[in-house]
Amino acid sequence: MPSIESSALEPTRGEMASLPVRQRITRLLPVYGLVILTVVLILLFSILLPNTFPTLLNLRSIVSDKAIIALLSLAAMIPMASGRIDLTVGYGIVLWHILAISLQTMLGIPWPLAVLIVLLLGAATGFLNGLLVEVARIDSFIATLGTGTVLYALALWHTGGRQVVGVLPEGFYALNGTMVFGLPITGLYVLAIAIALWIILEYLPIGRYVYAIGANPKAAALNGIPVRRFVIGAFVSSGFLTALTGVLLASKLRIGQASVGLEYLLPALVGAFLGSTTIKPGRVNVWGTMTGVIILAVGISGIQQFGGSFFVEPLFNGVTLLVAIGIAGYAQRKRGAARIARKPDPSGS
Repeated sequence: MPSIESSALEPTRGEMASLPVRQRITRLLPVYGLVILTVVLILLFSILLPNTFPTLLNLRSIVSDKAIIALLSLAAMIPMASGRIDLTVGYGIVLWHILAISLQTMLGIPWPLAVLIVLLLGAATGFLNGLLVEVARIDSFIATLGTGTVLYALALWHTGGRQVVGVLPEGFYALNGTMVFGLPITGLYVLAIAIALWIILEYLPIGRYVYAIGANPKAAALNGIPVRRFVIGAFVSSGFLTALTGVLLASKLRIGQASVGLEYLLPALVGAFLGSTTIKPGRVNVWGTMTGVIILAVGISGIQQFGGSFFVEPLFNGVTLLVAIGIAGYAQRKRGAARIARKPDPSGS
C-alpha cells in the first residue's frame, strides 16, 4: 500500500546543514505546513470570532466532541505504521459501545467486568484481523471491511434496531464525565495514549520494527524481524484501543444504538492519513495524527460558528485531506529533485 509506506521524507540534519537559509525554509514548509496552517486557523478564528472561539467553553466542546475521533485515529494509525489498514475502527465502535451498556443493563454484570470483557473482545477481533491478513493472506482493506461489516451486523442483531437504555453506575459515567482542570478527562486519555504510542514507535525497538515492516516487509523479514508477529500485534493493539474508545463513547452517550459509530470512520481515517503528511511526511506518526485531528476540529468548529450548514464537516474533511496529500506530494517531489541534483555525473562532465 504505497499511500501508507513508512518512508519518512522529513529533511535530515546533514541535508539541512548543506542548504542556504531560503532553501531550508522551502524544505521545512511542506514538512510543517499542516502545523503552520493549524496555528493560522486558530489565530484567524480567534480574531474573527473573539466572543465564542477563543473561550474555555469552545475548547471544552472541541475536546469532548473530537476525543473519540482522536482515539480512533490513533487506533487506525498503528496498523498503518506496518503498511496495513484497519477499517474495523469505525465498525467495531458500534458494537463495543452497545455491549458496554447491554452487559450491565441486560446481564447485570458490574461495570469494571463489562469494560474488561469489551476490551478483550476488541483485542480478539484485532487478532482475527491479523490472522486474516497475515495467515490467510487477504488484503487488509478487504479483510477488515468484511470483519467490520460482520461486527455491524451483530450490533443490529443484538439491538434489533432499538436503543439499549438503562440506569448505569456513576463510576461508569465518570469514565467520560469527569472534568480535569475544567476540561473533559477524555482529553487527558488522548494525551496519555499519544505520548505512550510516540515513545513506543519512535524510541523502542518494537516501533522501529513496525516502521521497517511498513517500509519494506520483505527486507524486514530478511533482517530477522518476525513480520507476522508484529503485524498481528498491530491489529490487536488497534482492536484494543477501538474497544476502549467504544467504552468511552458509551459512557458519554449513556445509550447504545447501532446508528451511532459509523460516522466516526471517515474522520478517524482522515486524521490518520493526515498524520502521514506532516511532521514526518510519508510515514504515519503520532504527532502528525494529532495535528490532523486538531486541524479538522478547529476548522469545523470555526466554520460552524460562522453558520456553516450540515454538509460542512464532510466537505472540510475531504478538502483538508486533498490539500494535505498535495503538500506531501510536493515535499516528495522536492526531495526527489534534490537527490537527483546531488548525484554525480557518470560522464564526469
